[in-house]
Amino acid sequence: MDLSQLEVFRVVAEELHFGRAAQRLHLAQPYLSRTVRALEAELGAPLFERTTRRVELTPAGRALLEPAAAILRMGERARADVAAAQRGDSGRVRLSFAGPSSQAMVARLARAVRERYERIDLSVRPGRYGPIAVRELLEHNTDLAIARFEHAPPGIGSRAVGRERGVLIAPSDHPAARRKSVSLADLRDEPFITLPEAFGSAVRAMFVSSCHSAGFSPDIVQTAPDTWTCVALVAAGVGLHLTTDSAAEQLALDGMRVLSLADPLPAMYVYLLWRDENVEPALSRVLEVSERVLPTVA
Repeated sequence: MDLSQLEVFRVVAEELHFGRAAQRLHLAQPYLSRTVRALEAELGAPLFERTTRRVELTPAGRALLEPAAAILRMGERARADVAAAQRGDSGRVRLSFAGPSSQAMVARLARAVRERYERIDLSVRPGRYGPIAVRELLEHNTDLAIARFEHAPPGIGSRAVGRERGVLIAPSDHPAARRKSVSLADLRDEPFITLPEAFGSAVRAMFVSSCHSAGFSPDIVQTAPDTWTCVALVAAGVGLHLTTDSAAEQLALDGMRVLSLADPLPAMYVYLLWRDENVEPALSRVLEVSERVLPTVA
């Protein structure tokens, strides 16, 4: 029993006339009759009662009506799904990003993809930082990433979609909070909270490097798995935290101050990253959308 047989059965059942059904399907009537007989033989039951004056469904034919319609709908859906996947109008794209610093970008991209291609599943995966995001791309464990670097990483496709500056988060009652800005050298004796070194955060690496350039090693008294937890620890008085201005804009900072640095850190660029070989159709669609909602920055 195949879809073509079921389609012939459905049309004959609707017309209750072999000649009209053959015309509707653009088939020769003998071929249509043979198709019905083959289906009846396979099912082991007559589907139509034929006389010289009329064609009627048998009880077996009536029993086949709904299952045949359901199977034909499934076949139509399968054809549509395959065509949509081939065009890139459906599929799954896995998007990795770090945390709150990328939330606004992720939200803009997800909304635009949903509005344009509602059958593309943009699967978001937080907690991936710089080198980890690149490694997962190269290992085909993710398809698209938003990550921060001073320069575009080699070996993958990329576009700079943001430029950020480092800021310091301190409790409101900290002495530094009374200043408009603070230099790193003034913070040499302060405790700091950072992401773990193993995460490969470019922001953390740049912070530590800048402290070394200022003549000291930062006193990292606590690490935390994400920026939200780092900020909670700042609020508890454990230490200070350096992050990006875009991350600070996404955080609840009651009882805390965001301070500019008198000696700004090097510019940090936000990159959209992907494997640039054998780009699958759905990813190609998402990349096209990204050019509008996440434009390239100089």
